[in-house]
Amino acid sequence: MAAPGETLRKRRGVEAAPRPSPAEGDQATPARPPLRPGTFWLSRIVLLRCIALLYFVAFLVAYHQNKQLIGEKGLLPCKLYLQNVKRYFKGKINLDSLTYAPTIIWFLDWSDMDSNLDCLAGLGLGVSAYVLVTGCANMILMAILWILYLSLVNVGQIWYSFGWESQLLETGVLGIFLCPLWTLSRLPNYTPPSQIVIWGFRWLIFRIMLGAGLIKIRGDRCWRELTCMDYHYEVVLIISGNLSFLNWLTIVPSIACFDDTCLGFLFSSKEGCVKDQVLKIQAKQAAGQRLPLRYGCCVRKVVNVSFGLLITYLSIPVVLNLLNSRQVMNTSFNPLRIVNTYGAFGSITKERTEIIFQGTSSLDPNDPMAVWEEYEFKCKPGDLKRRPCLITPYHYRLDWLMWFAAFQTYEQNEWIIHLAGKLLASEEAALSLIAFNPFEGKAPPRWIRGEHFKYKFSRPGGKHASEGKWWIRKRIGPYFPPVNLQGLQKFYEARDWPYPKQN
Repeated sequence: MAAPGETLRKRRGVEAAPRPSPAEGDQATPARPPLRPGTFWLSRIVLLRCIALLYFVAFLVAYHQNKQLIGEKGLLPCKLYLQNVKRYFKGKINLDSLTYAPTIIWFLDWSDMDSNLDCLAGLGLGVSAYVLVTGCANMILMAILWILYLSLVNVGQIWYSFGWESQLLETGVLGIFLCPLWTLSRLPNYTPPSQIVIWGFRWLIFRIMLGAGLIKIRGDRCWRELTCMDYHYEVVLIISGNLSFLNWLTIVPSIACFDDTCLGFLFSSKEGCVKDQVLKIQAKQAAGQRLPLRYGCCVRKVVNVSFGLLITYLSIPVVLNLLNSRQVMNTSFNPLRIVNTYGAFGSITKERTEIIFQGTSSLDPNDPMAVWEEYEFKCKPGDLKRRPCLITPYHYRLDWLMWFAAFQTYEQNEWIIHLAGKLLASEEAALSLIAFNPFEGKAPPRWIRGEHFKYKFSRPGGKHASEGKWWIRKRIGPYFPPVNLQGLQKFYEARDWPYPKQN
């Protein structure tokens, strides 16, 4: 006797079909297992791309500004600087001079320094763009970036004298040892990220944060009184770009605190993509499979251990400085800037003073009827109605140094007078550093002077704000007296600076 179900199927005219096996029928795709913690394959890609991005910005700044600042006709020519270093070491390019200023420019042709600077910056732009776009890097490419930027920093003089230069170089050194030697792959299977290098990044961010905290406690009393922040964030730093790429650069080593599990959301989960490949590697490791032992892997382990020992050794003076009550901030204890000490804003300025360049066509600068017209810089405060710049992470080095010069005298910043002479001659290179030239299309000014002003933000909803003014300023007095081009000739000759020719 047929079963009730079978009889029912026969009545409907449908033959009973066997239940499909999982291999033959449609089956829901099993959920992909999550990434396991403790690996840093994806973290390495993020780290390398972030380092490459900041290198790209740094080389872009160099390409646009180096000729005007340290080129043949720059405000502080690097050729003259290297000649002085060479003269100090008895006129020879020896180990002492190379150690004092490590740069490959020593070995280049100095007859066209502008081309040298452009080539270094252009090569850096190309290599960093490749790493940024592809996410692929090896030790050779990262070493090239580091050597190129080290070469610029060590001839950049005061324009490259700030903490973010050393911090980028130290971050760049760690990036070198994060990569395989030759392989150009986002996921070099036989070169997992070294735990020593990962901890090197963590040691870097620890020193940055600890140094910044200690210098504040030991520095300005307003930090202890919890009032410094009333002035410190008067313009939002990371958005405005006031501190170049420093804020972005400080984020980079902290990425090493996050493994693939944390950063996996940044990558596609499609079959065959990097994230999928990492899952397969983790599955093999979970199954007890190990990477095949190769000669290169053994050499790399020795290199990583040696690198860790080097970092430890070079960290000794850094730690001693942190423990010292007379802590020095943003200092390198070795010429290659492999391990440095950091610490920002040990003191906070409560007022913002600015140098304003003014020119006149009057024959007599002391004539009360003389009309003085103001030059406008790219980003520093000047025109009261101009909104503060948002340039992050780009950086205008001249504008930044103008702020520091305002705290001092022009005798302590002779490049200020050098700039005045170039503006008197309407030199094209110098004018490219200026946002507005009041004498454009006219004869160059006969005289230029520097005026000293105190700036502060206008109050929202107040009288000045209603007039469209972002700033309020009050004149302090003269910063440097009126100068003309002829009167500066001996000043230029005494410093071996090229005398600007009037266009």
